[in-house]
Amino acid sequence: MPLDAAQAHYLSGVMRQGPGDEIAVFNGRDGEWRARLLTAARRGGEVEPLDQSAPQRDPPDLWLVFAPIKKARTDFIVEKAAELGAARILPVQTDHTNADRIARDRLQAHAVEAAEQCGGTFVPEVAGLVPLGRLLDGWDAARRILWADEALAGPAQVLAGLPGGRWAVLIGPEGGWSPAERARLSAMPCVTRISLGPRILRADTAAVAALSLWQAALGDWN
Repeated sequence: MPLDAAQAHYLSGVMRQGPGDEIAVFNGRDGEWRARLLTAARRGGEVEPLDQSAPQRDPPDLWLVFAPIKKARTDFIVEKAAELGAARILPVQTDHTNADRIARDRLQAHAVEAAEQCGGTFVPEVAGLVPLGRLLDGWDAARRILWADEALAGPAQVLAGLPGGRWAVLIGPEGGWSPAERARLSAMPCVTRISLGPRILRADTAAVAALSLWQAALGDWN
C-alpha cells in the first residue's frame, strides 16, 4: 500500500518509524489494520497490511453546520467535530460570517489528523463553503436541525426527549444571526432551538458543547 510524501514524512520524521516497524493504518472503510512499514522516503513510501486489528467504527448520522471564524479557531472546530463523532462537516456563509473563504484541503487534513489522534477509523468529509440559504433550499426535512441559539441563553436543555435518526447541529457566526435568518430557521418544522447554558459561548466552544449534548443524549456515548 503506497504512502504519499506527507504520510511518509510523518511516520519517519515525526513518529521515528523505520522499515520493519509495525504501525496501525485505516482507510475510513475497512476498520483498523496492523501493517508493516516497508519504506519511507522524502517522496513517499510503502506499507504492507498484515491483519485487521479492529472493526470499522462509523459515527452516528450527525452533521455539523457552522459559520467559519478565524483560521485557528475554525481549525479547532473541525478537529473537535471529528473527535466528537460528526459524520460530515459543512461550513456555511451566513449574513454575518466574517470569513468569505476556507482552505478546504487544510481543514480536511485536520480531520484526518484528529481521527488518527483519537484512534478513530472514520474521517468526516469537510464540505466546501456554501451560503446558508442555498443549503437550506435543498435541505431534506427528514434530517432534523439542532439550532444552538444564543438568544435562548439560560439553563441548558436536556435532549433526551428528542427523536433519534438523522440530525445536524447548527452553530452561528460571531456576529450572530440576522433577522431574516432567524425568521427562516424558526419557520422550519425540522428545527429545534436549544440553549447551551446561561453564558453566550464563542462559536468554537458552542460547537463542542452542542455536539457533546447531542452525543450524550442521542448518539453513541450511551
